[in-house]
Amino acid sequence: MDGADRLQDLLSYERGFWSRGFSHIAGVDEAGRGPLAGPVVAAAVVLPPGAMIPGATDSKVLKPDHRDELCREIMTRARCVAAGAASVREIDRLNILVATRLAMARALGALRVLPEHVVVDGLPVKDLGWDHQAVVGGDGSVHSIACASIVAKVLRDRLMRRLARRYPGYGWETNVGYGTRAHVEALRRLGPTPHHRLTFNGVQLDLGLG
Repeated sequence: MDGADRLQDLLSYERGFWSRGFSHIAGVDEAGRGPLAGPVVAAAVVLPPGAMIPGATDSKVLKPDHRDELCREIMTRARCVAAGAASVREIDRLNILVATRLAMARALGALRVLPEHVVVDGLPVKDLGWDHQAVVGGDGSVHSIACASIVAKVLRDRLMRRLARRYPGYGWETNVGYGTRAHVEALRRLGPTPHHRLTFNGVQLDLGLG
């Protein structure tokens, strides 16, 4: 399968709906469920019928510079892109699964067009507030979800790099809040910031609470 055929294959999910007259297919994905610090961010992307973003795939397998380039192209070529987030307070108060649902619902609610169909990465999202289909591994197999995964990852990483300037020493400019050895050692040395998830085991253990 050559590159063009592979891209067409990645669009097979959307083509099934476009061929039936659905124009607004919203792919949804999140970034930041696992870190020790920072919000969870979701993105919703609606592509014009037939639109392809060459190179767009699961954001986790892309290098940062390539993700940034693809994010710019997605923002330019998509019919609509929106993002939503759930704060650290919401994560600690509600749990990460509920907070992720909130972020996704906020992203969908911020779209300028009303989705005719919503597809999310992973398992069905209980009480999302939108009828949707879930595709396990969708960030690597459904083009609009792949685009959403890139946007969510890029926006969240940018936020964490900005926060790194306000809270130096934790390495957020590179680990973007994930529990690397340097981040964990900084937690032990410096203590938590207002952006740390106090209910997460990695943070609790380093505070002597676990």
